[in-house]
Amino acid sequence: MKSIVIIGTAYPLRGGLAAYNERLAREMITLGNRVVIFTFSLQYPSFLFPGKSQYSQEPPPEGLDIRVRINSINPLNWISSGREIRSLRPDLVIVKFWIPFMGPCLGTLLRITRRRRPTRVVSILDNVIPHEKRPLDQAFTKYFLGSVDAFVAMSRKVMEDLSRFTNRPVSLVAHPLYDNYGSPISMVEARSRLGLLLGAKYLLFFGFIRAYKGLDLLLEAMTDPRLSGIHLIVAGECYEDREKYEALWAAPSLKGRVSLFTDFIPAEQVRYFFCAADLVVQPYRAATQSGISQIALQYEKPMVVTRVGGLPEMVKDRINGLVCEPEPKSIADAIWAYFAENLEGPLTQSLRREKGGFGWDLMAREILRLGDGPPTPNLLKSGLWNP
Repeated sequence: MKSIVIIGTAYPLRGGLAAYNERLAREMITLGNRVVIFTFSLQYPSFLFPGKSQYSQEPPPEGLDIRVRINSINPLNWISSGREIRSLRPDLVIVKFWIPFMGPCLGTLLRITRRRRPTRVVSILDNVIPHEKRPLDQAFTKYFLGSVDAFVAMSRKVMEDLSRFTNRPVSLVAHPLYDNYGSPISMVEARSRLGLLLGAKYLLFFGFIRAYKGLDLLLEAMTDPRLSGIHLIVAGECYEDREKYEALWAAPSLKGRVSLFTDFIPAEQVRYFFCAADLVVQPYRAATQSGISQIALQYEKPMVVTRVGGLPEMVKDRINGLVCEPEPKSIADAIWAYFAENLEGPLTQSLRREKGGFGWDLMAREILRLGDGPPTPNLLKSGLWNP
């Protein structure tokens, strides 16, 4: 049995990162380990957070030891939190990295945590190079990466990006399925709960609305005359200037065809949207991998994805989905082909066959394997600041 600390987003914070860390913690416990999660008392300053709230309105998850400690912008807190984690004498620290802004905080925590003790650190990388670039990204990322012994990349694109910064051990493990949103329900029940038309064809765009996710491209594709009988569900909080999207979904050709659910989607409602849809569309301009794909796979929903980042690694063209270019006509072509060629049956069958290769046990066991190696020599001397 290992003593494991997971550092990252968890309850009372909400969203996909929290769901991921909590699900990973449960898998590590199932494998016989002792797990504590250290999460943020302040994850983002309010002026940097584009949504309505960072906090969950749901009850806390049962059976998890979650400690709300870390302030992402307070260096004194980084020191005290790092010392508290160090006092637990963990064998392994797991930290999910998704944005350079967190580099100074997480990098400092890890350096303090492992001082005077050979704790092994493994980082799960969502991104190395962010979708939305800001000043100091590279410096903050280097500082964080310098505090880690080994990495798990969830796409080849992330592995390639990581190679520009370090040659430390890295394993490629696909993003596990999100199997924590409840069992599938019938399409009729799902559509009834959402107030949707029972006999229509529905596409689903799910997740936070940000420029790189390309909702505008999908809305433009929906104006293609071939798709005139197809409806779209937009489910997710808008993190952009809403007026730009309102002008698009108010187009005369889309009247009555776009169903909007643009508040945050609670975990207990996620399955309704996937079970209500015929086809999930990810019209991204940029991507590494996507948790949305893993929810779609869990509910056996074929996908249309754009040929960017790691998306084509998960969705293989005309095998378990359709791959297109990140521009409206190509997206419209793929959607039309799905319905016109009756591809639901063969693509769904392929998805069912592939589900077994995306288990949480595979992710957890690989992290444990990486955690069995020796700590990197002179690791504490690397980086911009050695507290």
